[in-house]
Amino acid sequence: MEPFVRLDPSDNVVTATRALEAGVQVEGVTTTGLIPSGHKIATRAIAKGEPVRKYAQLIGLAHEDIAPGDHVHTQNLDFIGTDVEYEFGTDQRPVEMVAEDKRDTFMGYRRANGSVGTRNYIAIVTSVNCSATAARRIADHFTPEVLADYPNVDGVCAFVHGTGCGMAGDGEGFEALQRVMWGYARHPNHAGVLMVGLGCEMNQIDWLLEAYGLKQSDTFQVMNIQGVAGLRKTIEMGIKKVEAMLPLANEAKREPCPASELKVALQCGGSDAWSGITANPALGYACDLLAAQGGTGVLAETPEIYGAEHLLTRRSVTPAVGEKLVGLVKWWEDYTARNKGSMDNNPSPGNKKGGLTTILEKSLGAAAKGGTSPLAGVYKYAEPVTASGFTFMDSPGYDPASVTGQIAGGCNVVVFTTGRGSAFGSKPAPTIKVATNTEMYGRMIEDMDINAGAMLTEGQSLEQKGREIYEKILAVASGEVTKSEGQGLGDYEFVPWQIGAVM
Repeated sequence: MEPFVRLDPSDNVVTATRALEAGVQVEGVTTTGLIPSGHKIATRAIAKGEPVRKYAQLIGLAHEDIAPGDHVHTQNLDFIGTDVEYEFGTDQRPVEMVAEDKRDTFMGYRRANGSVGTRNYIAIVTSVNCSATAARRIADHFTPEVLADYPNVDGVCAFVHGTGCGMAGDGEGFEALQRVMWGYARHPNHAGVLMVGLGCEMNQIDWLLEAYGLKQSDTFQVMNIQGVAGLRKTIEMGIKKVEAMLPLANEAKREPCPASELKVALQCGGSDAWSGITANPALGYACDLLAAQGGTGVLAETPEIYGAEHLLTRRSVTPAVGEKLVGLVKWWEDYTARNKGSMDNNPSPGNKKGGLTTILEKSLGAAAKGGTSPLAGVYKYAEPVTASGFTFMDSPGYDPASVTGQIAGGCNVVVFTTGRGSAFGSKPAPTIKVATNTEMYGRMIEDMDINAGAMLTEGQSLEQKGREIYEKILAVASGEVTKSEGQGLGDYEFVPWQIGAVM
């Protein structure tokens, strides 16, 4: 393995593939000090105030004069806000669609409304934090021993959260929470749903039913603690309601379904410098393969495409789609400013230890998860994703909140790339975790499903690794258990994005 990677001829930095001592020759220059693995090395003199480029894009300005061979990182590289002229639809690469009769299939659950699930859960969804304990105790009753008679049911899950009251009864925050509840109530990975509220909260279940036209049935029930007359009775009644759903849920059987029915959440967390070189581009290649099948990839985390959004707008299918993405970025600039934050609050300390210096650098790598297909749609947080191909959903960069929105939008599989390591998992959509580097993959092999670091250490190609990820998506959608599922993750990672004042 070479001691460095150059990503574009126009870059004035390269990335060290292993820790390098002072005095090592790197592309005609000599390292002036210790360079940690994944960190940047200047390949020529960079004057104070001059742009530093990686991926052929600006990632910041030199804080001071940087000599050839210097370590380029937080001590000498400054963030600069984006200021670009946006273009729309100027870099579209049409997808060569696979003929319908030749498309790949997976073994999924075809629901009565035509949607397709990859898992078969019964969900307990809460409207407010006040009903969280009731929901958890109802779900906890259904142990593996209790569920043994229902082999086609993956489990009973409680989706509880910390909001639902002390909030405005309209506006962005309220609407986002209602979209999350609606999305989980209608998710194809759920065979049955029980919604549990307190009764007096701001986020009324009845309002949700009216707004989205939801009707109660044998597999969709609602109740409030105040109406049932207390916590104990609510738990007892909830258990009975779920018990009545179980035989119906168990009737579901997997059947061949086209890959076009897959909606895949594209996520990253605990990123490092290799994220944008190995795992994220490989996931992007898998996203392109999925798009060619008529399926959908959903990129999210708006603050983590900041500085790369101009590359996405060039791929927008219409100017309106591109303008919608720009509008989201401007909303986030205002949101962080009025809360006395900065769009460069990211990268996190762990990201920086892994070699990422500014949000611009992190975003350029994160955006690679979206592959090269045209940007077909841009959606609000937790809004139903209706377009096929590559799409984008507004969300914070906080992984649990972001994935919650993607699942509510209809994603039935999650692929999560990580460089520093992550123990993330999700329900009802399973999470596939992809390691960016071989060292971390070996250290956290109990948590990682795929090693994209093999692109560096074993010479595997982007196409090989992307195909491996795509095939893993089909296998997991068909029921293969992921590492996070095997460890029982997903019950505490339901985190609706809380927008606005808590009152």
